[in-house]
Amino acid sequence: MRPAWSVLFLTTLIGSGQGLFLALFALDLLGRVPSAFAATGAAIAVGLLAAGLASSFFHLGHPERAWRSAAMWRTSWLSREVIALPAFMAAVFAWGVAHYARFPPEVTLWLGATGALLAAALFVCTGMVYACLKFLQEWHTPLTVLNFSALGCASGLTAAAALAAWLEPALARPYAAAALLAGLIAYAMRLVALARNARLRPKSTLATAIGVKHPHIVQMTQGAMGGSFNTREFFHGRPREVVSAVRWSFLALLFPLPGLLLLLWPAAGAALTAAFLVQFAGLLAERWYFFAEANHPQNLYYRAIA
Repeated sequence: MRPAWSVLFLTTLIGSGQGLFLALFALDLLGRVPSAFAATGAAIAVGLLAAGLASSFFHLGHPERAWRSAAMWRTSWLSREVIALPAFMAAVFAWGVAHYARFPPEVTLWLGATGALLAAALFVCTGMVYACLKFLQEWHTPLTVLNFSALGCASGLTAAAALAAWLEPALARPYAAAALLAGLIAYAMRLVALARNARLRPKSTLATAIGVKHPHIVQMTQGAMGGSFNTREFFHGRPREVVSAVRWSFLALLFPLPGLLLLLWPAAGAALTAAFLVQFAGLLAERWYFFAEANHPQNLYYRAIA
């Protein structure tokens, strides 16, 4: 599949925003989150979510009709995601305002619990947009939802550690330790998904596609002299060397490098900020590879290009 940068930023930014809020709310449940820190973190989380939402509009042919995407919520995971995202943003905003205005703990905890449930729902909706597609074997697995969730939580915890290092140094080390553990788990799950996808074999062949039972079928042409919508939208168009380089890049940036920064300087604001930025770059590379790895069945016909 062709990775669209608008979708790459959408899924990575909102994942980091979800993870950051969940990291803040976890501390709120323990009664140890300072109000100013919570309000600032909520504002940053809303900013990440808003940036992801804004980037998604660049993927639309008619952005003025975006509101219609919520109409099919009974059957479409995309429509459910469109509903869950603004609802989650509103809950995070309300939770941050409650902390800033120093509402009673019962109110902030209720708002936070609502936000946590919406965060979980949004993770499921975002992952299921891709996991529900049965004809894309690389995506049609529970690992898709689990990886989206785990990677979002890991990046959110890294962001929380960086924020704590600047505003609440006493919280930086616990957050850094949690980010290390979450990053290791997310990294291991992504490796499992890579191993699974490497073993996949196409369910269709040229023989089954055209209904000809012959052991040696060779495609000589795609039937057109130039490119087409199919060759542009369902294949990334990059050589194998580029795809391999992106894979190795995200394998290095997603956890080993930020993990090293978290381990060596667990309370240094500059190092933890760098860890988040490096990890987010790894997330973008990982999400690009996630799309590029998916082999659409139509590429059997366009294999001369794909």
